[in-house]
Amino acid sequence: MTRHLPNDDDISAFRQALQAAGVRRIASNQANPGKLKRNDIDALQARRQAAIESNALQASGRTSDGRVEAVRPSEYLEFSVPDLPWRTFSQLKRGQTAWQAGLDLHGYTLEEARIELESFLRDAAAQGMRCVLVVHGKAWGTTSDFPVLKSHTNAWLREWPGVLAFCSATDIDGGTGAVYILLRKRGQ
Repeated sequence: MTRHLPNDDDISAFRQALQAAGVRRIASNQANPGKLKRNDIDALQARRQAAIESNALQASGRTSDGRVEAVRPSEYLEFSVPDLPWRTFSQLKRGQTAWQAGLDLHGYTLEEARIELESFLRDAAAQGMRCVLVVHGKAWGTTSDFPVLKSHTNAWLREWPGVLAFCSATDIDGGTGAVYILLRKRGQ
């Protein structure tokens, strides 16, 4: 099979169509995990307050804040419910399931990270999202000899009722410092 190479007229017409549609060149070639910008402090405070109120109303969906099993910084994380099709989990592990929103937990205390994660998962489920990305990092805690946020994220996600599966991301999305999370569809 031979490949058709566009001529200069085709390329010019394509570029004009892109310009007419308002398409702009991206500034960087990096994924945006959705971390809030500094000017979104009010939104962050509103989200935290909503999470606190939601936790008071929905204690059953709350993740534990107890002791967790420590994981190594470079350890690959994976989990799936027993009846998840192998192919679906395999696609998630290869990064072939597009994630629709992201959360970066860097800079949060353990309690803030738990609240943010719970709120993010509730929001994603309410919006009917299927796959999301959470960046937990893999740095050791200041008072621990293991990556605290990574270890707790691993435990919290296993407990969350709306999580069908999760696994460490591919290198382009953060590697073992992030996880793809496959969420349960509504009514599933």
